[in-house]
Amino acid sequence: MKIASFNANSIRARLPIIVDWLAAQGPDVLCVQETKVQDPDFPQQTFQDQGYHCAFFGQKSYNGVAILTQRPPTAVVSGLQDNRQDEQARFLSVEIDGLTVVNTYIPQGQDPDAEQFQYKLTWFERLKAYFESNCDPGKPLLWVGDFNVAPEPIDVYDPDKLAGSVGYHPAERKALQAVMDWGFIDVYRRHNPQEQMYTFWDYRIPNAVKRGLGWRIDHICATQTLAERSTNAWIDVAPRLLPRPSDHTFIVAEFDF
Repeated sequence: MKIASFNANSIRARLPIIVDWLAAQGPDVLCVQETKVQDPDFPQQTFQDQGYHCAFFGQKSYNGVAILTQRPPTAVVSGLQDNRQDEQARFLSVEIDGLTVVNTYIPQGQDPDAEQFQYKLTWFERLKAYFESNCDPGKPLLWVGDFNVAPEPIDVYDPDKLAGSVGYHPAERKALQAVMDWGFIDVYRRHNPQEQMYTFWDYRIPNAVKRGLGWRIDHICATQTLAERSTNAWIDVAPRLLPRPSDHTFIVAEFDF
């Protein structure tokens, strides 16, 4: 089974890139973040024409998550189910043949002194509570998406310069680790322990991809029983070099499942 994740930064703007990538790679599951589209306007027919079923949870202009699957999904859950009045379109879960796939778009945080940063830390706490209440770390479970956190120094292009920045701040790295400690393994790192490869390059930095000025903030994590069945994990940089790209690219993991 091939699982992929991609922050599209507008699924409609990036539709040609996604369609071509699906045709070339044929993943069983593609999780998409920052779809930036209300549910009635989601380009469902385009993906159905490629043989994919679509589950999606969106809002106008911001956020939004979707899961495209070759087999029909079941047990679709939108949102963290904790009765918060400020629920945003950041969480989507489905089941496929006994595998639970959770797709998240973690808040960016803006600035360590901003209210949005505390919202980000709280969101991680809410996510952990969801896993504790609804999931079993002993069963096959994937948690994927744009986490907006680079976990380790190897995951950013300049850890000294970027220390304390949003995306590589000690508080959010700690918050991410708390969720990982529930029972997740970083599948990309399992297969690439020393590789310095990124999934995000800021539009504002000229030639950031070619200069290697990136961050690994998009992740595919699995419970141990599933991680042990992973056979490969990789990042496809090529789509980030296409015309009108997202500022992210695809991360992929393969499983004997």
